[in-house]
This record gives sequence, structure tokens and C-alpha cells, in this order.
Amino acid sequence: MITKTKSIRRPRTTRGPQRTGTIGVALALVGALALGAPPAQAHDDRHGGGGSGGGLPTPGTPQTLATGLLGPLSLGLGDDGSLYASQNFGGFVTEVNRRGQQNVYTAAVPGSEISAVSTDGRRVLFTEGTPDGASVLLKERDKRGKIRTVADIGAHEQATNPDGGVIYGFRDLAPDCAAQVPPEVGGASHPGEVYSHPYASTTIDGTTYVADAGANAIWSVDRRGTVRTVAVLPAQPLAVTAEVAAATGMPECTIGHTYYNEPVPTDVERGPDGRLFVSLLPGGPEDPSLGARGAVYTVSQRGKVSFYAGGLLTATNLAVSPRGDVYVAELFASRISVIRRGTTTPVPFAEVVMPGALEWTSSALYVTSDVLAGLPTGPEEPGEPGASALLSPTDSARHRPTPTPTPEPVPGGTLVKIPLKGGR
Repeated sequence: MITKTKSIRRPRTTRGPQRTGTIGVALALVGALALGAPPAQAHDDRHGGGGSGGGLPTPGTPQTLATGLLGPLSLGLGDDGSLYASQNFGGFVTEVNRRGQQNVYTAAVPGSEISAVSTDGRRVLFTEGTPDGASVLLKERDKRGKIRTVADIGAHEQATNPDGGVIYGFRDLAPDCAAQVPPEVGGASHPGEVYSHPYASTTIDGTTYVADAGANAIWSVDRRGTVRTVAVLPAQPLAVTAEVAAATGMPECTIGHTYYNEPVPTDVERGPDGRLFVSLLPGGPEDPSLGARGAVYTVSQRGKVSFYAGGLLTATNLAVSPRGDVYVAELFASRISVIRRGTTTPVPFAEVVMPGALEWTSSALYVTSDVLAGLPTGPEEPGEPGASALLSPTDSARHRPTPTPTPEPVPGGTLVKIPLKGGR
């Protein structure tokens, strides 16, 4: 991926094309904001069943429900109204309800990342990945607080690597030109690697669908723990112009060629017609320097992947209403945008500072905000070539946190409720 220098992934023990880690995501995002993305000011229908007609609701004044969250990048909403947020960089699942907020699960191994939270009414599902990447598990917490491992996501990726036949990077460079492509901006080309980093999930009728930002795939996991590959998202092409080459450090000989970025899925939800909707980070710089290149794709019940809408700036999460409106969190734009049913153009809906995850109900949008607040800035790996150059949340989605960052992060994320008025 072009200049994937910080990320929502975990650092790997072996180095391939330039990628880095999940406090990386945070560091990447904070750093990229400093590069020029201006922050804005805050101002069993969740899964799209039923509903028809009507216009969009009007967002009301945000209400703060929880504070002091460390990287709340995924969110689940229980049938009883309880909310469950992952603290990706803290290693917690946090429950928020009328009684307040409390951590209901702490990672078994210090430094592990908790992510991909969802609920099905009886269970809270989440993934837990150890810092060394050796273990990536889907777990559940039942109503009595009992924790059970449902499936080994990492083992499925190891066994199948569904994007292993895809070539990312340049596909048609002459050898002398390919040799000039700096490794710190992704190298000339590489196949899809064996790597799992679940980022978000949704659980429907006993099946959990997982958006894996490391594997570039959507998994399904049934109650028995059987993992299946639902879809592999397509590589994201970027035409290298003179401006792109200058911005990313590509040699002049790459101008006129196409660089295929990894897709990096960041969320999955089901729409009213049964299709899955998937948000993507397209690789490369996620600030406005190369334009708003985030996108939403759909996956049919037969596994067909189709482009749905583009023009999104750091699409980190989405929600689909029963009538088919798609709400998308745009991290660097500090807003929630909506793609209205029957259209393919996102339009601004509500301003939220650095939104990370969202859930829709008929009366409110629940959004995690300030998701990178309090995290340190600067290179994740001092001395790494290009480490402080074009920082990217794409890598944040693809990598995991490094343990014990310095200085110690101060939790600053929040969970807000945006009341919805009118519309259907």
C-alpha cells in the first residue's frame, strides 16, 4: 500500500511491504491530522429489517454518555439499550447503560487489542489479538458474564489466506523502475500476506460477520465456531500522477501507472435487502492530499462484491437504517455522512469530532468520538524509514497497538448519543 506508515494493524515479526501498527492507527491518525485534515466542531432495527418510505431525520444536539475511553473504534448495541464499546488501545470491553459505564472484560494478555464488538441480544461478541499476532480469537460474553472462545480467526486466515493470489502495488513496472520504488512506501508489488486483524463485526441470527482489516476479507462465524470466507474485497486502484508521485515519494518512472492498494475493510452491516454493506479505507495517505477515496461496497447473499459509493474521507464505520440509508463515520472529516437510499453520493449529516464507530436506532445515532484523543504522536518505531512522513489510518486499521507506548496515553475518547427527529 502506498505509504502505509502507521496503522490499525499490529506490528509483525517479519517485515514485508511497509506497514506498521495499531497504536499505530492512533498515531497515524493524529499525525495525519497534523498534516492538514481540519477537525470539525461537535455539534432489531439496527440491522436493517423492515421499514419503508419517508425522509431523513434531523440530528439533534449530541449528549455525552461516556468519557475516558482509549481508542473506542468499535461499538455494539444490545436489545436492552446497553452499549458496548471496545477500548482498542486499552484492552477492554466497556458497557454503558443507565447505571453508568464499567469495563466488563479485560484482555487476558497485557497489551492485547480488543476490537470488533457486536451483540445479538444474548451475547456480546468481540475479538482479542495478542501483541505478537500469534493469537486472534473471536470471543463471547453471555448475560451471566461468562467468557467463551467461539473461533480462532487467525487460524482460518493462516489456513486460507483468501487474498493470497492478489497482487498489490504496481503490476506492470519494468524491472529497473520497480527497483526504484522505496520499500517504505510499499515497494513495487507484493501478494496478499497471511495476516489477520479484525476491526468490526455484526451479529445476526447467531452468525457473526467480521470485517478483517488485515486479511482484506469478510468472515462469517456460526454458533459452533465454524469460520467461512464470505468475500474478499477488491484492490483499490490509484492512478499515479506527477502530484501523487511527489506526495508519496514514488520515482518519476511510475507516473502513468496504477498502484493497487489493499482495500482494508473497517465495518460490515446488513441492509434491509439482505446484502452486507462494507466500509473501506483505500490505502495511502488518508488526509485530503489525494482526495476522499474511502468507499462502501456491498456483498450479495451469494458473495458477489459490488461498488456502492465513494467520495468518503477515512470511512471507519457505518450503519444501515431499515429504509436503506447508509450512515458513515468519516474520521478525518469529523462528520457523519449519509448515503440516502436510491443514491450513491454521500452528504454531510452531523458534525462529530473524529468519529470512530456508530450504531443506528429509530430514535438516535450512537457514535464514539474523539477516538484518538490523548494518544501520543510521533513515529511508532523510531528510526524507521518514513515513519513520520505520510501517516495513514489505513495502517491503523490493519495493525495492532504496540504495548506500553511512551508517553503513556491518556484516555480521551467519548461515546455520544445524537437524537434523531422526524424522518423514517
